[in-house]
Amino acid sequence: MTVNIMTAKDVAKKVINKEELFILDVRNEDAFDEWKIEGDNFKHFNIPYFELLDGVEEIIGKIPSNKDVLVACAKEGSSEMIADMLSEEGLTVSYLQGGMKAWSEHLEPIKVGDLTDGGEIYQFVRIGKGCLSYMVISDGEAAIIDATRMTDIYLEFAESKAVKITNVFDTHLHADHISGGREIAEKTNATYWLPPKDATEVTFDYAALEGGNVVTIGNTAIDIYALYSPGHTSGSTSFVIDEKFLLSGDILFIDSIGRPDLAGMADDWVGDLRESLYTRYKELSEELVVLPAHFMIISELNDDGTVAVKLGALFAENHGLNIKDENEFRKLVTENLPPQPNAYQEIRETNMGKIRPEEEKQREMEIGPNRCAVR
Repeated sequence: MTVNIMTAKDVAKKVINKEELFILDVRNEDAFDEWKIEGDNFKHFNIPYFELLDGVEEIIGKIPSNKDVLVACAKEGSSEMIADMLSEEGLTVSYLQGGMKAWSEHLEPIKVGDLTDGGEIYQFVRIGKGCLSYMVISDGEAAIIDATRMTDIYLEFAESKAVKITNVFDTHLHADHISGGREIAEKTNATYWLPPKDATEVTFDYAALEGGNVVTIGNTAIDIYALYSPGHTSGSTSFVIDEKFLLSGDILFIDSIGRPDLAGMADDWVGDLRESLYTRYKELSEELVVLPAHFMIISELNDDGTVAVKLGALFAENHGLNIKDENEFRKLVTENLPPQPNAYQEIRETNMGKIRPEEEKQREMEIGPNRCAVR
């Protein structure tokens, strides 16, 4: 039997289309429990590959014959070996090309909507990590917001759309993933914007992103006025684009709200977080489509794969926006925090320009789920 190869893009399509997939994950149990490939109709079976070195006969009965079967491991080698063994037993299976490393790094660009001037906005969905980044295109120009370190996909996408990247933004200093914003700006001679309150320790030049800025991309103004929105970090800044879209950074998610503790400031910043969400955001139009910088669970994806919900719906349904008692809110935000992201302090220092880890080290630093939200 032939062993098939499934790419991260193939798996992403299955997630978005809600297809069935049976995943035999041969990583160690602790790695599997920490983070796995998730889809609405995915089933999992975890057994470490070293338990299968003498043969796969004992698990044959647990592998379905009527579903697509994917063998996954950390970097590819172990899954390819186990897939070969299963194939020799007569099963049709695929292995994940590049392993979970490739899954963590895959970005799926999806159009979110049109702008009134004929421009477009795209969401780059990093399904394996939960990160969301954006490209705004208007009249031959492009802006990128909250880029990941996989910079080539943004550059290639801009080239495919025949647009010039003129501005690159980070809504805040990220702690769960390494930003590609500065690198993209250097490669394209674009302006790199960062909130100055998050940039007190950075080692590079940047344009100060502050409330009141209006940056024009082609014909489209990115209006930042009155949307300084601290709470996740002291500099967190939101964007209203074309009076249609609200890029909320890590302040507001579809199913949760941002955590204020990744710089060790939970008690200090919880008041800012409440004011941003309960006062500043309340003054905005409920018709704005919220586009966050992360999603937490796969069910937050819409049918087209985007993560986008109107602000009014979130005020109605998101528990974090409906806690009237201030003390109860403070308790929720400071006592219901998931573990810190993997290597978050090193990631912050990388995003400040203080350290420059090798590429393989950067991959290791980012492995695992995002943990930017209050539970």
